[in-house]
Amino acid sequence: MLFSDRTAAGRLLADEVARLALHRPVVLGLPRGGVPVAAEVARKLGAPLDVIVVRKLGVPFQPEVAFGAIGEGGVRLVDDATARTARLGERDCSRVEEAEREELLRRLARYRRGRKRTALTGRAVVIVDDGIATGSTASVACEVARRQGAAHVVLAVPVAAPQALRRLRHEADAVVCLSAPPHFSAVGQWYEDFSQVGDEEVSALLAAATRASTHPANPAGGANPVEMDDVVVDAGGTALPGLLAVPRDAAGVVVFAHGSGSSRLSPRNRRVAEVLNDAGLATLLFDLLTPTEAQDRTKVFDVPLLALRLTQANRWLRPRLPLHVCYFGASTGAAAALAAAAEPRSDIAAIVSRGGRPDLALTRLEAVRAPTLLIVGGADLQVLDLNRQAAAHLQCEHQVTVVAGATHLFEEPGALDAVADAALGWFTRHLAPLRATSRGSDDRRKA
Repeated sequence: MLFSDRTAAGRLLADEVARLALHRPVVLGLPRGGVPVAAEVARKLGAPLDVIVVRKLGVPFQPEVAFGAIGEGGVRLVDDATARTARLGERDCSRVEEAEREELLRRLARYRRGRKRTALTGRAVVIVDDGIATGSTASVACEVARRQGAAHVVLAVPVAAPQALRRLRHEADAVVCLSAPPHFSAVGQWYEDFSQVGDEEVSALLAAATRASTHPANPAGGANPVEMDDVVVDAGGTALPGLLAVPRDAAGVVVFAHGSGSSRLSPRNRRVAEVLNDAGLATLLFDLLTPTEAQDRTKVFDVPLLALRLTQANRWLRPRLPLHVCYFGASTGAAAALAAAAEPRSDIAAIVSRGGRPDLALTRLEAVRAPTLLIVGGADLQVLDLNRQAAAHLQCEHQVTVVAGATHLFEEPGALDAVADAALGWFTRHLAPLRATSRGSDDRRKA
């Protein structure tokens, strides 16, 4: 059985897990690859989504061979036979475990970002991964769930090696597996798209699930009211309509650069802006071109002109809203954002590209200094390839995040939420130290 990607596999798996009719289920994904699969299962069950972090203990000279695994709460599983065969002494094992324990704690802090671990006591726990080769991490995950109070443990995976599956049926109360092919060599061989899942995507999926369960709507007059104004941006003498949204005590402002054929009214950009506003970031959406210019296809793809308009809008904004500025670009707007950030006097705090075309600013990429996140749909293969090629030219801090199963417009269920949360995480991470520095400077001036 061949799966197109993790999201598709998750939907098929979710249908099978739903047949179990579990009472008060909690879905736990094994990072990183298991989380996109788990997100689909949680959505189908209407259950909370969390992670269960375990780390494989690999033989030092052959890391793909596991001699054990560790998990949250001090859970530790060691295969003594494998350790003896590899001639690993106690000191060798301890060094590997110490390094993996440090990575485990780092991932927990990054994924949850202050959110409490979902309580498992007395509940049915569904542990999900994108596939199982040896089963060592899945085994530890089952043990971790039991130690945290799970009443019933279900292990659910799209594909697994038959021998590992037989062993794991003794570890879990129930096992759901869509395919156990006899000629199994690696999980990735059973996926058409087995792109690496990044930490930002994991965090975004968890945050989106949390928001969906605890904040199904953004009621007016909430805890963080947002002042919204229709504005006219003066871009070097050209009047461009815009929408400026400023939450109370905004931590920074994100200027949006839309793509070809779009405008400040783009429903996708406005949805991302709402998420940023809810989290305390101001946003400016504005038309990069006049209505007449927008009819001229040469101007739609004129990246230097679009970058100039973005820079001019930034100059207009600064006196009105003295906050650190970030850019969010889509399609050709992403190229404009990168080109504008490459200017010598630019001081942009961070850049996020959604389905962008950074390759259209290829000659400027090496000059970009702002930390850059390139978000691309896993099913948007051509643009994904262009983003990876462009990323090789960036000299600044950068990352490519792939939203599994998403196409160019991120129209799939949950895809745009994943984009919004990844963008929020990136902006928050890079604005925080700048804001702290600004506060320190203000305090010194007051003293």
